[in-house]
Amino acid sequence: MKLSEFDYTLPKELIAQYPSERRGDDRLLVIDRAGNNFMEKKFPDITGYPGKGDLLILNDTRVMQARLFGKRKTGGRIEIFVVDKTKNPTEALVRPSGRIREGEKVLLDSGDSARILGKAGIGRLVEFDKPTDEILDKCGHVPLPPYIARADEPSDADRYQTVYASKEGATASPTAGLHFTMEVIEDLKKNGVKVGYITLHVSYGTFAPVKEENVEDHKMHAEFYNIPPETASMIEHALGKGAKIYACGTTSLRTLEACADRLKEPGNAACGMSGFTDIFIYPGYDFKITDALITNFHLPKSTLFLLTSAFAGRDLLGRAYRYAVDSRFRFFSYGDVMLIL
Repeated sequence: MKLSEFDYTLPKELIAQYPSERRGDDRLLVIDRAGNNFMEKKFPDITGYPGKGDLLILNDTRVMQARLFGKRKTGGRIEIFVVDKTKNPTEALVRPSGRIREGEKVLLDSGDSARILGKAGIGRLVEFDKPTDEILDKCGHVPLPPYIARADEPSDADRYQTVYASKEGATASPTAGLHFTMEVIEDLKKNGVKVGYITLHVSYGTFAPVKEENVEDHKMHAEFYNIPPETASMIEHALGKGAKIYACGTTSLRTLEACADRLKEPGNAACGMSGFTDIFIYPGYDFKITDALITNFHLPKSTLFLLTSAFAGRDLLGRAYRYAVDSRFRFFSYGDVMLIL
């Protein structure tokens, strides 16, 4: 399967640089796989789709202030994008990386220092003069993705987090969840929809570019997940009752599918489950648990676009994306959203 099959043309002006003025005031494209069609709605209309007893899974990861800025002795600016705040030295993406010698010290804007070490599994190893979490809490910036061509602003500290974010550890937001308000969640509950929370710390694995032309050759970086016993029991109950499971975001879906076999076995729910997953989903994958997916519009040739192509079908998704472009939907993290039924 060739990566070039998962490309599309997107005018740059459709890449959302800011979120909607009010959280949840976004357009919703509902894709009906059974009917092989789609229709345009508003995001709050999503409450009309899950039925009584159905289960909505939300990813409660919280984005850390992962981006640091500083300068080299030469005066050149440098960016350090920390992957794991619990370690020191820690893996980080360093820009520009090629010109920095191993062992070189840089001065952060906070006045603290960092030493750039050798290559790591992701980027470079970086050693700080204080604990990594202390450095990030002191001077870290919201890690907006590179296609948002501006510096982070105070409002991003709120709008780049979901309203239910509670488990810090992500370096990117589970963006499908950015549309949800507590009012929408409460309306779903009033309709009899169950809501369960899992954690997958969104990291480089989710957004690393696919460099191989043969899709099957791509390897995902592992990311930490946790399904607490309460949520695992809710999933077990939904499966037993034949209720539909709605995954909010590709990260929730990947967590469910990575644990599908264990979740289907009676008795496993009581202990919950956690670990690391490098599951890579692309067309041809046989979905085991997920019945519906809420997700934003994704970059061409990305693992996220491959996953949604697998879930919706390449032809139907391609037609939906062409409609979204022609209708001037807003794309990517701060953009509009799809519901794939």
